[in-house]
Amino acid sequence: MTPNQGTTHAPTGSPAGDPGGRSVLVTGGNRGIGLAVARSLAARGDRVAVTYRTGEPPAGLLSVRCDVTDEAQVERAFKEVAAAQGEVEVLVANAGITRDGLLLSLDDDAVDAVLDTNLRSVIRVARHASRAMLGGRWGRMVLISSAVAFSGSPGQTNYTAAKAGLVGLARSLAWELGSRGITVNVVAPGLVETDMLREVRPARLDQYLAMTPLGRAGTADEVAAAVRFLTSEQASYITGAVLPVSGGLGMGH
Repeated sequence: MTPNQGTTHAPTGSPAGDPGGRSVLVTGGNRGIGLAVARSLAARGDRVAVTYRTGEPPAGLLSVRCDVTDEAQVERAFKEVAAAQGEVEVLVANAGITRDGLLLSLDDDAVDAVLDTNLRSVIRVARHASRAMLGGRWGRMVLISSAVAFSGSPGQTNYTAAKAGLVGLARSLAWELGSRGITVNVVAPGLVETDMLREVRPARLDQYLAMTPLGRAGTADEVAAAVRFLTSEQASYITGAVLPVSGGLGMGH
């Protein structure tokens, strides 16, 4: 199989066509925050699919291999998910990468890779998801940003620019889609115990912790709880909002 071909792994639990709950797609859902979100929504009773580009698909979830920077793969992923569990009603745009470096040392490839994955791909998946949501006159989108989008972060100009761009995207979509019962919100995690955090230099990690009033890193489950709320009926009057899950990092921005 070539890297551009999709692979769907059916869940090991209830059938993908189970009529209970909503049809959910979480991009980058095979680890970290994305996996925690996917498992939380599945536990709520939703039918949950995840995309993944590398690594192993998570057990018990409908998994679709997809590079979100590739339009053809994204289109195929949405078709596979719709066929297996219904049109996407809840989208959690979580897929992201980092290519850190001071601006003067960042080449165009590093900038383009981060912008493509963290911002342009979100526009792409939101466009696909909105088509079905508009038809159903109901939908939930949650875009996963970052607390450093508001505080800034030296060595991450490409990453922070992309993550800050998600706020403008969400608020514009909130205007475009709100009349059809579709909400679009942003969750902005701070330090979270994931593989990405383990790549942060110890000195820089200490600086971030010093900027975090709660004085600790959060967990992926704590972020998932915020996403679970924003995708629920209880959050039906919330749109265009930015919800920090950051222990206070970046507050006031």
